Amino acid sequence: MPFCARLLGLLLATLPLEAAAEAPARVVSMNLCTDQLALLLADPGQLVAVSRVASDPVASALWEEASALPAVATDAEAINGFAPDLVLAGAWDPPATLAMLRRLGVRVETFEIESSFADIHANVDRMGDLLGKPERAAELLAAMDAELDRPLPTGPRPRAALYYANGYTSGDGTLAHEILTAAGYDNVAAERGLQGLVHLPLEVLVTAAPDLLVIGQDYPSPALAQGILRHPAARALAADHAAVADNLWTCGTPLAVEAVATLRAIRPR
Repeated sequence: MPFCARLLGLLLATLPLEAAAEAPARVVSMNLCTDQLALLLADPGQLVAVSRVASDPVASALWEEASALPAVATDAEAINGFAPDLVLAGAWDPPATLAMLRRLGVRVETFEIESSFADIHANVDRMGDLLGKPERAAELLAAMDAELDRPLPTGPRPRAALYYANGYTSGDGTLAHEILTAAGYDNVAAERGLQGLVHLPLEVLVTAAPDLLVIGQDYPSPALAQGILRHPAARALAADHAAVADNLWTCGTPLAVEAVATLRAIRPR
């Protein structure tokens, strides 16, 4: 059973044990990543609206759950119309919207982007406290850690390269790098001292000769950005190829361990 389904089952099983004292009753999330953390932790009816991206299956791992909720635009008037007692946002969401909501007397809490599993721990803990669900957050993190603690095969670590639209890759200091590392791979970009989301020329990718090429999703709608993923030189690499759903690691949530499990399953033994 996929980790996502098992995790949701675990959380649902804990619902009757949680107390809702002093928890916010009407929560609005205006950011894809806070959407998903809140969807994992909130009681039914506690989260009253999510961002418009939350129901997009390409971007959101919990799009089905999000589809049952109203979607809200990222403007203060629309958000305030839901009469929230807590608004969840990303640290980089429109500052004018956040400032207006605060002037209206609405409590706004912002979250930084996660670039490691330690960041995921911190944000899940904080979200659990904000929603009045610390025990549920602890259960969720325990399930994530159990997946991460699964032993890896002994022997040399295979080398993997991440390759996205327009020839970008993830180097050190990114969640994608941590996912590769947790799955038992060395990151070709990090070997070259690359950090963050950076461009990796196709020639460099080919000469690096990775054991595994992890490509971004190649969407059916035509786009020049995806063309490089179908380039004959990339396809001809003497490496295994894998496509991991982008929605598993677009945001730093415990669901990122499903990407780890997918990559571990294809790791050479």
